[in-house]
Amino acid sequence: MATLIRNILDLFYPLFRRFFDKQTYYYAACGGGNLVLSWLLFFVFYQYLFAKRIFQFDLGNLHYIISAYTLSSMLCFVLAFLLGFYLNKFVVFTQSNLGAATQLIRYSMSAVLTWIGNYLLLKTFIEGFGFFPSIANVLSSAAMVVVAYLIQRNFTFK
Repeated sequence: MATLIRNILDLFYPLFRRFFDKQTYYYAACGGGNLVLSWLLFFVFYQYLFAKRIFQFDLGNLHYIISAYTLSSMLCFVLAFLLGFYLNKFVVFTQSNLGAATQLIRYSMSAVLTWIGNYLLLKTFIEGFGFFPSIANVLSSAAMVVVAYLIQRNFTFK
């Protein structure tokens, strides 16, 4: 599957050669695809799966209230994490000499860090500025793309 993805991406690389080296192009294409997929999934989860509701959970004496956008963000994180690790390991950063377990641990740390940043921006855009959750999700995740790339390139798959 990774070879197929690389072959398809290689067809379009000549269009981007003057802007990106091949690894950055692969990262942008795979990350961009994963990002757009997560935006679409967030919209579907928020609108239809969780139906814009507020959920209440009682665990003994603990009472939790979780919004639909928080649940949507968490579910998108899990799906994007799995797909993103696969794409980064087998399509983008194939020259890494690190073992898979080390890469997975580092990827987990960087993914959690960027998800926290994304969630804080998401919450700020929704609750602070009154943005519609799907629009806030696009803006917050787009802001974290550069941070994620730098972490992946310089730490996770170094």
